[in-house]
Amino acid sequence: MLRWFIEMNGPAGYFFPPCLTRVAACPRFTRAAVCVRLTRLAACAYSRGMHSSAPTSSSNRMAPPTVHIPVLLREVIQWSGLERTSEASRTIVDGTLGGGGHAWHLIQAMHPQDLLIGIDRDAGAIDRVSELFDRLLPPSIEPEGDLGRSTCRVRLIQSSYRELPALMVDHNIPKADCILLDLGLSSDQLEDTTRGFSFRAGGTLDLRFCTDEGISAADLLAKIDEKELADIIYQFGEERFSRRIARAIVERRRHAPVRTAEELADLVHRCVPGGKIHGRIDSATRTFQALRIAVNNELEHLKTAIERLPDCLALGGRLLIISFHSLEDRIVKHAMRECDRLQVLTKKPILPSDSETYENPRSRSAKLRVAERSL
Repeated sequence: MLRWFIEMNGPAGYFFPPCLTRVAACPRFTRAAVCVRLTRLAACAYSRGMHSSAPTSSSNRMAPPTVHIPVLLREVIQWSGLERTSEASRTIVDGTLGGGGHAWHLIQAMHPQDLLIGIDRDAGAIDRVSELFDRLLPPSIEPEGDLGRSTCRVRLIQSSYRELPALMVDHNIPKADCILLDLGLSSDQLEDTTRGFSFRAGGTLDLRFCTDEGISAADLLAKIDEKELADIIYQFGEERFSRRIARAIVERRRHAPVRTAEELADLVHRCVPGGKIHGRIDSATRTFQALRIAVNNELEHLKTAIERLPDCLALGGRLLIISFHSLEDRIVKHAMRECDRLQVLTKKPILPSDSETYENPRSRSAKLRVAERSL
């Protein structure tokens, strides 16, 4: 079981403490349940300093350990095309590196001559995955550096997947055999109290993926007019109480502007009938989603990327996109259908299994669509 866990879970398996073997021995757990429970427990054990003697990066600081669990993992491996036999080297691009979960499992299916490119706008994600892979695949990976050994080559780059065409030229990257985009927030971002992605974790209301770009959500709320704010919440959050919420935000800032995630969540809870819980989700979820999309310009970002990415694929290369809300999925669906260079391989989106949504509730809204370059 220990060997299987390390092979299946990579980063979490590396710092698997012996005391957790009792969880694996419990007969009522399925393998999927064991996998997720051990990943969480190992991450918690690591964060408590059980392996404080592990090597640090050259900057002499250690990035926080990842707590992210990749969604639709088996489906991504299955549809990536890596099972197709080929003597030629292959290039796989993970355009949303996050916690490195998808990337790590893709590496396990790749050959030494292959190349994996990991891209993320979040410098913290690059740091975490770099240090994590450094322990698993020594010597260390530096951001934007190559890693050659018995596994495939790995290169991590802080940038946006939208810039992939330029990155391929600048870094001499060949056409990709597979490009993966996971458009959801990683659990690491949700737990980051410095940017306020989660109103449960709290913190400053920033909501930017890259804090060097644009303005924070708090600054946006401090100066935007009521009508424009209501439109943002309605269009990007599909929130039917958007005008009521926008009015309350504008009225509040006359005395004290909204600066933290807790303040915004509390304000929204008072505006939405039913209070904190509205349907199956927290009533603040849609407003946070809308502001995050706005400050990161996510939908335009996605539209531009999907127009460019087919040119980055080799003939027969595959584009895999995981979306988490209807606005994203609608863009992906229509863009794949309308692109004459792509052949859609999934007529309907692939959804997580019941067991996955039970073990990882954050996967419940995930949808995977796949297309292949045919021209």
